Amino acid sequence: MAAMLDHHDVYLTSAAEYDELVSAEDHEQHILPALNAIRPLAGLDVVELGAGSGRLTCLLASLVRSIQAFDLSPAMLAVAQRKLLAGGWNNWRLQEADHRQLPLADGVADVALSGWSICYTVTWYQENDAWRTELSKALAEMRRVLRPGGVIILLETQGTGQTTPLAPPHLADYYAYLDAAGFASTWIRTDYRFASQAEAARLVRFFFGDDMLAHLGPQPEPILPECTGIWWQT
Repeated sequence: MAAMLDHHDVYLTSAAEYDELVSAEDHEQHILPALNAIRPLAGLDVVELGAGSGRLTCLLASLVRSIQAFDLSPAMLAVAQRKLLAGGWNNWRLQEADHRQLPLADGVADVALSGWSICYTVTWYQENDAWRTELSKALAEMRRVLRPGGVIILLETQGTGQTTPLAPPHLADYYAYLDAAGFASTWIRTDYRFASQAEAARLVRFFFGDDMLAHLGPQPEPILPECTGIWWQT
């Protein structure tokens, strides 16, 4: 039985395989319409925290005026750079940075965005309930870089293998924190679709572990349900 990789290791050493996994998600393309419903993105300046392998960066690059994307993993940023160069866009910048200390001046963005990443200020700082302090630092940085009227947008999982939203237990307090802080929220389906059962088994086992294999559909191009929560605040 193959064990799920520690996510620290995934982001530092397995960027290509991680990108292969997340490229299979949202096959029905629900994310961009959901973001545009919160704030029409065309012509805006965006700051992205935790860009990873450039999944959201590439999604937005053809639409926004500029996107400055940050991540702690050089391996992830290298994958993102290759994809952005291949896309032919020239309105982006990538840089290594921590969520809690962005190398940016105040008030440079219309949107501060983070997908599936701010959660790690929670899960990696559980000792002595330190996550509340670290999360507040990251959110404060997002607010700092926004212009007046700008919006923070966070995307996080609301359940892998789920067809309706069910917060993972280790993130329930985080989501309650956002609700108490006045964030609005919604959710969408962002199901994974894989090219084959073999690809699905390999990639799902890689990131989620063996137990998640039971949630794969039986199709030749199998589906793994995913619910994604979206929180935002102006």
